Amino acid sequence: MYLNAFAQDAEPLDMTKSDEFQSLLASASDLGIKHPATVRYVSRNVLVNGLRLHLTEWGDPAHQALLLLHGGNQTSHSWDLVSLHLSDRFHIIALDQRGHGDSEWPRDGQATPVDMATDAAAVIAALNLRNPIVMGHSMGGIVTMSLLRDFPGVAQKAVLVDVAPELSPEGTRVIQDFIRGIGEFDSADEFVDRVVSYDPFRTRDHVQRTVRYNLLRRADGKYVSKHDLAHRVLQGRVQSSIAERPTLDDAARFNLPVLLVRGQESNVLTTESAERFVARLPQGRLVTVERCAHNVHSQNTLGFLEAVVPFLTE
Repeated sequence: MYLNAFAQDAEPLDMTKSDEFQSLLASASDLGIKHPATVRYVSRNVLVNGLRLHLTEWGDPAHQALLLLHGGNQTSHSWDLVSLHLSDRFHIIALDQRGHGDSEWPRDGQATPVDMATDAAAVIAALNLRNPIVMGHSMGGIVTMSLLRDFPGVAQKAVLVDVAPELSPEGTRVIQDFIRGIGEFDSADEFVDRVVSYDPFRTRDHVQRTVRYNLLRRADGKYVSKHDLAHRVLQGRVQSSIAERPTLDDAARFNLPVLLVRGQESNVLTTESAERFVARLPQGRLVTVERCAHNVHSQNTLGFLEAVVPFLTE
């Protein structure tokens, strides 16, 4: 706890002076993603619910707050290209959710969507994010729906990326199989090979630039994922997590504008499931982004931005 408190009080780290930021700018240039000439981008920690959570913060705190929640086995950096583009218009908080990235792993392995939604609500309060917009992808979208259900009025708008209460069992099984196959690697390139074979929409160069945020090198030289798998093997936790997930009936309680973004080639969220969900939302909209599957914002970042920016700024 004392170490966590120290981490929370540490000065934010200016990421624009890092090699990683230069790599991000190279990716943006390759993909044709525009961004401001001057960017505020820092790495910092916040202590909530007894856990130290890491986040990246972009833009002017005086601007509209935008909270970004990543998918399973990913990190806050999955949003880097989106955050870079939006950083002159929004105050962006991209959170490493518990058990992911550089955030602390819960000692009891507890990491259900409800736990993560409680963390998100606590981060909003701790950082005094007033009337934020919340955007979540995949697992982060389930967390977003849990947040809207359990903390009414916490957000003014929400964006859900390729996720809804009804998901394809076949598509989710493909993701689970990929995650289960992530064990130890002798090199980062070995992990890159696996990601490229799983995700044909991204170039190898793009994957190589982002993979550093997902891997941890152990003392024995092996590479492992920055993802705590403990909560997946604890007895009863998986079923309890499923039971807590938002349902179609919960949609009527989301009384705020909600944009659902679906990847055209997604095998996780079918068109029929997306349409059923949006029909239940009081203020729901559906948009489909071409040339991408489940990881919409990283597989076709330009198309994703074209779909969401009008909603974010209206």
